[in-house]
Amino acid sequence: MAMVLIVDDSPTEVHVMRQALRKHGFDTAAAGDGAEGIRMAQELKPDLILMDVVMPGVNGFQATRQLSKDPETANIPIIMVTTKGLETDRIWGMRQGAIDYIVKPFADTELVAMARSVLEK
Repeated sequence: MAMVLIVDDSPTEVHVMRQALRKHGFDTAAAGDGAEGIRMAQELKPDLILMDVVMPGVNGFQATRQLSKDPETANIPIIMVTTKGLETDRIWGMRQGAIDYIVKPFADTELVAMARSVLEK
């Protein structure tokens, strides 16, 4: 069972993503901000990280950049999951190290399909 770390400061968003992933056989863990997400990624070594952008303290772009530069976590794929839907945001997220980008709100099936696609690579 693949482990997915959800990094999002919204308990509602975490719940929605967790339910969708668990329903399809994924194991999940959650962090409430970027700093906690970095710590948990280093500790848990998840198979995939779903990273929000707009969070207090360390934002998702900063956390993604830090994780992708750290040899311990550089191979963990990161999908940005955010309300920031501009093309420039998507490009910036990919430049920080994300391998994909999904804009909220999203369909559960879209999130699960993207997670499966990334994990199959």
